[in-house]
Amino acid sequence: MEGQASNYWEEKLKRGEVVVTGISKELTLHEPPKFDLEGYISNYAGRTQVDRLLLIGDTCQPLAVEALKLVINMLKKSSDVPRYKQAVATLASIDPSDPDARIDEEWVDRMLRKVASETEKYDAQLKSYKHNLIKESIRMGHEDLGNHYYASGDLASAFKSYSRMRDFCTAPKHILDMSLQIIKVCIEQGNYMSVQSHIVKIRNLLRTPEEEADLAPKLIVATGLSHLATGNFKDAAKSFLECPNTLGNSWNEVISSNDVAIYGGLCALASMNRPQLKSEVLENNVFRNFLELEPHIRRAITFFYTAKYNACLSILQTYRNDYLLDIHLQRHVEEIYDLVRSKSIVQYFVPFSTVTLSAMSEAFGVREKEMERELVHMIESGKLEARIDTQNRLVVSKETNLRNSVHDKTLLMAQHYERVARLRLMRMQISLAGIEIKPPKRESVQRGLSYQQGSQLGDMRNSQGLFYEKLSP
Repeated sequence: MEGQASNYWEEKLKRGEVVVTGISKELTLHEPPKFDLEGYISNYAGRTQVDRLLLIGDTCQPLAVEALKLVINMLKKSSDVPRYKQAVATLASIDPSDPDARIDEEWVDRMLRKVASETEKYDAQLKSYKHNLIKESIRMGHEDLGNHYYASGDLASAFKSYSRMRDFCTAPKHILDMSLQIIKVCIEQGNYMSVQSHIVKIRNLLRTPEEEADLAPKLIVATGLSHLATGNFKDAAKSFLECPNTLGNSWNEVISSNDVAIYGGLCALASMNRPQLKSEVLENNVFRNFLELEPHIRRAITFFYTAKYNACLSILQTYRNDYLLDIHLQRHVEEIYDLVRSKSIVQYFVPFSTVTLSAMSEAFGVREKEMERELVHMIESGKLEARIDTQNRLVVSKETNLRNSVHDKTLLMAQHYERVARLRLMRMQISLAGIEIKPPKRESVQRGLSYQQGSQLGDMRNSQGLFYEKLSP
């Protein structure tokens, strides 16, 4: 059995499908991740469990057989025949002698008949509801049909059925439920444009405080996932950092609290500077609860903030395989790691005007030649403003004319003060000429503005070239 499994991975290697340094559909890992498979998969529910196990089975050599056998048992308790066949085919290509590597034709035929009969039943019910012209019944008919398609693995049909509910929703609660179902389906399809549009629809609806408390974490993490999918790490980090700790397991069909900590921490490392990491991550009382679930992320961010860049990069490298087995992170891991490493090198070089290549290579735990190649690439791409003295083996920062920089800042400050002075003089002339418009006192009171607020508003308007009298209390 073990010999047949090893032959499978050797064949993948011969076909050039084993890719560890880059992300591809045929990525294969030969080292096990840090997590325990059963403990890891228990954080999720529904289709995302199956998606993650299929990814592990097709990607991670040490856990492939275990993951595939686990997902096959899960799928035989559902009605998702296509994904069952996919899992069995993958297991058969790895270990053909395994008992689960053969398709259970009896189960497949029985389940296909069951799915077909239930589809006819729900279609017939929907037609009768439409004949009766009762909106609530028609909405529920579309929802039942969508749930059926979703359970059987037909996401495209499920999306259509859920979308058709919109015309028959008679209450805001119905629209909320419909939009959440569509968001979940679109995330699994990778259709993040629809995810964003339905998030906007939900936010424009009137909601009770209870609904807001339940919806807020789901909408925030869905927004974060859509930003992460497009490679917008800055906005993704902001979304995950704002997630309330009430998320818990309330939406583990899509994401777990551990994922929020990992996604938020990695995106913050890739997109934020050191002061931002301290104020928005380490001192964030809400996000701190998520970081407690993944303490290595907290350590990596702390090391980066305290300029211990090699320790930070070592932690990330240790957990690299875990992230390569994540359905949302996999294709972004290399880019995130490159950004964090580039930022580390730039931040390390900031205090110096000159530093030796040997010191930098020692600080980042690589050979001198590798460090030199990396620095050359960063300089060519404009990430690092420096030059390399190959004769003396030095990295020299580009000289900047501090005198000119100070003069430019002084000139800008003088221009600002001149503009403010002219605006104030103009306001004085308008007041003396008696052509300013004073709002009635009652209007000021109705607006609920205090004298201080009115003054701030007047200053703001003056700075924009609009001259209004400050509102009196």
